[in-house]
Amino acid sequence: MAIIKISQNNLYYNLNQLALKSGSKSKIAAVLKDNAYGHGIKIIAKLVSNWGVEQAVVINNQEAGKIEELFKNTLVLNDTPTQNPKRSYAITEITALKNAPKDAKLELKVDTGMHRNGILISELQEALSIIKANGLNLYGVFTHYRSADELSSEFSWQKANFKQVKQFVKQTGIKGVRFHSHNSASLLRSNNFNEDLARIGIAMYGYNELPNVFDPIELKPVLSLWAKCTSSRELKKGQKVGYGGSFSAPRDMVVSTYDIGYGDGLFRGDSHNPFIIKEGLPVLGRVSMDFISLESKKEELCIFDNAQKAANHFKTISYEITTALKSEIERIIV
Repeated sequence: MAIIKISQNNLYYNLNQLALKSGSKSKIAAVLKDNAYGHGIKIIAKLVSNWGVEQAVVINNQEAGKIEELFKNTLVLNDTPTQNPKRSYAITEITALKNAPKDAKLELKVDTGMHRNGILISELQEALSIIKANGLNLYGVFTHYRSADELSSEFSWQKANFKQVKQFVKQTGIKGVRFHSHNSASLLRSNNFNEDLARIGIAMYGYNELPNVFDPIELKPVLSLWAKCTSSRELKKGQKVGYGGSFSAPRDMVVSTYDIGYGDGLFRGDSHNPFIIKEGLPVLGRVSMDFISLESKKEELCIFDNAQKAANHFKTISYEITTALKSEIERIIV
C-alpha cells in the first residue's frame, strides 16, 4: 500500500528557521487545518508540540478535538463557539458575535482588504460595543493578508489597515487581547516581526512561496509520497498499457504497477505530458484510480518529495498537491 513519509528532521529545521524570524518559538502557531495540509494532523501536532509549539490553528471543532490537549490554545477558524478553555473561536460576522456564548474565547477576524470574510472595519465599533454589553470574552483580534506572497503594495496597505484596527481596539480599554496577522509568507518577508503570534502553515511544511526578489530562506519539504509494486510484466514492443492504451511500448521493456492513483489524491494529469516521479521515471499511460505504471523493477518508489515541483508540472500550488492526499494513506515518521 502507498505510504507517506514525514521527515522529523526537516520539520524541526523549518521550525527553527521560522523561530528565528518570529523571535521565539512561543510566537509560532502551527496551522494544522485540513489534516495538517495533508501531512496528518495527529502526527504533525505531536511533533510540533514536542518541539515546543504551544499554539495551534484548525478549521473546526472536530479537528480541535483531535489535538487540543497538546497545546495551550487552539484557534478554530470556522465552527460554532463552545465554552472550552483550550479553544478560541474566530468570529467573522456581527450576527455570530450576537449569538456567541459568554464564556467562549472569541477572536475577531477583521476584513482589512481580503474581502472573503471578517468584521468590516466600519463595523468594529459595533462589534466592540456588543462584546462589552454582552460581557463576552475577547481573546484576540486578527486579519489575513491576500497578497503577502506577491511583490505589490497590497501587503503594506493591509498592514496599515490592521495597525489602525489595533490602535482602535487598544483605545477602548479592553485588556488581554492578542493581535496576529502574519501567515507564512508575511513572516518570511518580515524583518521586524512584533505581533503576539504568527500563524504558520505552508512554510512549516517546507515551502517558501515568495518571489526570488525577497531574501531567500531555505526550507525543507516534510512530506514524501511512496508507492509499492503490486505487479510486474514484460511488454513487447508495440504493446499498450492502461486505459485507452495511450502508452505504447517503444521497445521490449519491463513495466510494473504501483499502488497509487487519483483515488488516493495523486493528480491524474495528461498522459501525453506524463508526470516524472522523483526517481526520474515518467508515468506510463493514464493514471488509474488506484494504480500507475512505471518502467521499473523496484519494490518501492518515491513518487515525489517536493510538492512545489509536482505543482509546477500540474499547474497548481503546493497546497493543493499535499491536501489532496487522502487521510487513509498511512503516514510514518522517518
